[in-house]
Formats: sequence, structure tokens, C-alpha cells
Amino acid sequence: MLAKSGQITSFKRIKLFLEMVKFEHTIFALPFAYLGALWVAGPAPYGRPNVPTFYQLFWITIVMVGARTFAMTANRLIDREIDARNPRTAERALPKKLLSVPEVIIYMIISFLVFIVAVYQLSPLAKMLWPIALVAFSYYSYLKRFFPLANLGLGFCLSLAPLGAWIAVTNSVSLPAVLLALAVFAWASGFDIIYSCQDYEIDKEQNLRSIAVCFGIRNALCTTKYLHVLTIILLIAAGIVSNFGFIYFIGIGIASLLLIYENIIVKADDLSRIDAAFFTLNSFFSVIIFAFALIEILKTRLA
Repeated sequence: MLAKSGQITSFKRIKLFLEMVKFEHTIFALPFAYLGALWVAGPAPYGRPNVPTFYQLFWITIVMVGARTFAMTANRLIDREIDARNPRTAERALPKKLLSVPEVIIYMIISFLVFIVAVYQLSPLAKMLWPIALVAFSYYSYLKRFFPLANLGLGFCLSLAPLGAWIAVTNSVSLPAVLLALAVFAWASGFDIIYSCQDYEIDKEQNLRSIAVCFGIRNALCTTKYLHVLTIILLIAAGIVSNFGFIYFIGIGIASLLLIYENIIVKADDLSRIDAAFFTLNSFFSVIIFAFALIEILKTRLA
């Protein structure tokens, strides 16, 4: 009975950890990582003779899981005192002491090791550049303490997904990869600005520097609109320079409607629908872009 009880306790603690880092939200960036990896199999001039191997896609997936888990664990550790003072986040595992700091540090180290092992299964350039990602993931949480544009830090972290996957497959950097990374940067920065608006009052009290705190909620939401327009422009540009066909651009059109809706339902005087905008719509956005691009790539390969 004791052994069984211990096993249940261990399971619950792992479950608490996965809930703490919002493991399911890996879906936000994972489709763009796959897009960066598979894009190179698309039309000329940036196509390759063969699609990425299953081996490469497998290790790209492990890199993404390890990297995001490390980043979120570091964020929860660094922000645990801030979270404890925020009613929205005070119920998280660390503020409530459901998980201990040493225990969470162990999880973070494991995530880092998973990330490193996976990176070293990929291209030589990926092996050289991984410290850039590590620095970004480690220092993202500190930005809001010092810089008024801290929300852009999350955008930069997620923008590494398509760029890193491209590098992992090709061992090089090309224009479409940069355009995809910039598109993800603008998209993720925009939705993080929306999400941060719900903490406007408490962030102001704690002297944290989100765009909403520094420039006001109305201006912050306006900034998101501009960033999301830029997102669509960059995605279109990536498709044009890569000679993608109409199917890809249909996907961009559908995804654009999601961003329009996201920016309509969240208003400066009504933030009640932030969760719908942040979680549901953004999950669909990345999946739709990936799905239609994949169809375009497959059409090219089968032509």
C-alpha cells in the first residue's frame, strides 16, 4: 500500500508540474517548427530534393518540448514571488508550495538536458547556435522588470521555432526562414500583449513594465493590431519568395480572419474574453497556417 501510495503521489507531482508549465500550450509554436522544417521541401528556389527525414522531425519535436518546458520552468521559478502577489497566479504550484523550489530546479535541469541531447542530433549549425536560445529562454522573465517592451521577449523566443527547425534541416539560414521567424515574432508578441492586459493593475502595483502598463491598455491593444497585420504581411511575403501557390494563401486568408476576430473580441473596456482570444484562437491560427502550407508542399512534391 505504501509503495502504491508513493507512486500515486509521484504521479500527482508530475501532473502538477505539467499543469504549472502549461505543457499543452506547446501547440502554439510546434506547428511553426514543423513548418520551418518542411518548408525546405517546397517549391524552388528554396526547395530541397528530399523532405526532412522522420529522424530530423522527431528530434525537432524533442527540442521543442525540452526548450519550452525549460523556458516555462525557469519563468515560474523566477516569477514565483510576483505570482504569489497576483490573485490570478497565486494558485500556481510554486506560490502555493505544492512543489518545492529544489524539485522544480530538478525538472528544469532535466528539460535542459533533453533539449541539449536533441539539439546534438541535428545539424552542425544548430549545435553551434543553441546558446542563443538558452539565453533567450533564461532572461525572458527578467525583461518585464526593466524594459517597457518586455512582451516582445516572448515573441522572440517563439520566433526561434521556425528558424531553428530550418537550420536543423538545412544547416543554413535563408530568406523564407527569416520571414517566418519575423511573422511568428509579430504574432506571438501581439497575443502576449493581449494576455498581459488582464494583469494591468497588479503589474502597475509591482512596477512591472508590460506594454499595457507603460502605454495604457488601449494603446497596447492597438499595438497588437499593428503586429498582427505585420504577421500576415510577413507570411504572405514568405509564400511569395518561395513560389507557394494559391492553397497556401487561402490558409493565410482563413488565419487572418482568426486574428481579426481575436482583436475584435478583446476591448480596452472589456477584457473578459482574453482567454478565448489567447488560448483557442491562437492554437487554431498556428495549426491552420501549418496545415495549408503542408498541403501546398505536398502538392509540389507530388506534381
